[in-house]
Amino acid sequence: MDIELATTALKALAHETRLRVYRRLVQAGARGLCVADLAAELGAEANGSFSFHLKELSTAGLIRSRQEGRFIYYIADYPAMNELLGYLTEHCCAGESCGEQTHYCATTEKA
Repeated sequence: MDIELATTALKALAHETRLRVYRRLVQAGARGLCVADLAAELGAEANGSFSFHLKELSTAGLIRSRQEGRFIYYIADYPAMNELLGYLTEHCCAGESCGEQTHYCATTEKA
C-alpha cells in the first residue's frame, strides 16, 4: 500500500458515521448487511446522507457492494483492511517485539 491509498482510507474513516458504518460491516462478516438493516442498526435513516457515507467508504476501497434483487448489500473489504493495518504497523517498535499480538482478519471469502 502506498501513502496516497492509506491517506484516502484514513480520510474516509475520519468521520463518526463512516467509522461506525465500517466497524459494523467488519463485524457483519462476509455476508455483509443491506443498507436498510445497516442504517437501522446504527440508528440512522437510509437516505441520501447515509448513501454518501457508503460511497465515500467504497471510493476509499474499504467496502464493496453487491445487489441481490432489490437490495444492495455492503461488505467490508477485509484484504484492504488488512493492507491498511499492515501499512500502519509496518516496522513498528524499531524491529523489537512490542509484546502485542496483532490480529488481522483472515477472511478473504467473496460473498
